[in-house]
Amino acid sequence: MELKNLLFIIVSVSCVGKIHSAKILGLFPLAAGSHYSLGNTLMRGLAEAGHDVTMISPHNDTNPVKNGSYRNVVLTGFVESYAATMKKINLFSQQTMNSFTYLLKFQKATTALMEKTFQHPNIIELCNSNETFDVVIVEQMTSEAFKYFAYHFKGHLVLFSSVGAESKINYVVGNPTMVSFTPLIDTDFPRDMTLYQRIYNFLLYTFEAAVYKYHWLPFLDTLIQKYYPGAPSIFDINYNVSLVLVNHHESIQESVPLVPNIIPIGGFHVQKPKPLPKDLEEFLNRASEGVIYVSFGSVLKVENLPVDKKEILIRTFANMKQKILWKWEGDDVDNFPPNVKTAKWLPQRDVLAHPNVKLFVFPGGLLSLTEAISNGVPILTMPINADQATNGQIAVSNGYGLSITFRDPNFSEEKLTSMINELLNNSTFKEKAMERSRLFHDREVHPLQKAVYWIEHIIRHGGSHLKVWGVNLPWYQFYSLDVLGIVVMSVAILLAILCRIVKVSRKIICNVTRGNVGNKSKNQHRGSKKMKKH
Repeated sequence: MELKNLLFIIVSVSCVGKIHSAKILGLFPLAAGSHYSLGNTLMRGLAEAGHDVTMISPHNDTNPVKNGSYRNVVLTGFVESYAATMKKINLFSQQTMNSFTYLLKFQKATTALMEKTFQHPNIIELCNSNETFDVVIVEQMTSEAFKYFAYHFKGHLVLFSSVGAESKINYVVGNPTMVSFTPLIDTDFPRDMTLYQRIYNFLLYTFEAAVYKYHWLPFLDTLIQKYYPGAPSIFDINYNVSLVLVNHHESIQESVPLVPNIIPIGGFHVQKPKPLPKDLEEFLNRASEGVIYVSFGSVLKVENLPVDKKEILIRTFANMKQKILWKWEGDDVDNFPPNVKTAKWLPQRDVLAHPNVKLFVFPGGLLSLTEAISNGVPILTMPINADQATNGQIAVSNGYGLSITFRDPNFSEEKLTSMINELLNNSTFKEKAMERSRLFHDREVHPLQKAVYWIEHIIRHGGSHLKVWGVNLPWYQFYSLDVLGIVVMSVAILLAILCRIVKVSRKIICNVTRGNVGNKSKNQHRGSKKMKKH
């Protein structure tokens, strides 16, 4: 092959799929660090791919990008408001809330967030700017009314889910929610549910779907009309989704059906580990028996941990031969055992990458779970709320972790010691964790690259070719309930006819039988009379 032909092929292949710099808007209004981290990673990835990115969030990222552009539209005051609210809330005391109540309270909380965002002067200024965007990315969990902005800014609507392909995402794209083997994220059920759990799961899903369609969507429609009179109906906007990016991967969560416009990018936020601070590096290096890393995340404050539970944890860790590295925000560390090192902040991704970390103890949040799996570290989860219990059950089912709640009557020093020793001494847990880690890393491309590709794909081609027809069907047709109803009714009518035929047939047979018996009796009677005459 001639050199010029070879160069032409190389250039042609490298240009496949490339597009001009697109304008992309991302709406991630939650102040929680984990949600911002995901949104920021996604939007920066698009900027680094050469696009013109605008990020609406409560945080201000001043770190410049290398290729495209990254503009912040900051929801000022949201971080301070969130911090003040979280100081008043003790999440440890709310863990007994049932799933039905949690759903309604969550919707009420998100309503306040959406109202505040619509009213924010920076949002009003952007909406009045006459700008347009090629793509508008909206986080599904708390921002459903913001789907309107795709219409306002004349862009393709892309949704992002931080918790995977959950039921409300499935609803808008026609993806099946398999309630028979997929516990809803507000439960703590294992994948192999009992009959009672499947009934509860089914009822919760039905309740959620009914509330969503007949209460939540009409409310959102009213809310959008309040701030943008004449806007299209939410029932039209809601199904105008070109693409859904979900924080899902089969190494992390259970495998579930996904329609073509749901793209799993689980673990896209995980970057290569960075060098640790010198003092932390030395602490981990000196741990000849290994290290147990403990963290309750950025939302749960250990100062709110019930005193009796805190004392159980401290006594348990004091008797361990391993060193304990504990993310502890409080100042009451004078009486901690000598094998425990505390810090108000720790570079978790980098800590988990250290070979001496043998176990990770945490509530079970998805981002932390992902980082543990990435490094093949066994886990012990202590779920508090949201999807944590579900994630803990997934770890138990897949053999790389154990789980216990603070409200468990068996929560004690003896129980914790037994579970931790089991996780440290039974090599099966480490083997299963490493197996998951290999699955996590064995991909065709990095998930962030995958997200960039599919958003560019939508810009090039639109998203209508990825949509399934089922999204256009009413719910009773989607689940073939009308067909099932006709079949059941037909069978019932057929059985009724058969029963009637059998009943009539029996009556006829009985009448014929009685007639024959009567005739026979008469004949016998006549015969006996003849015999008497003789």
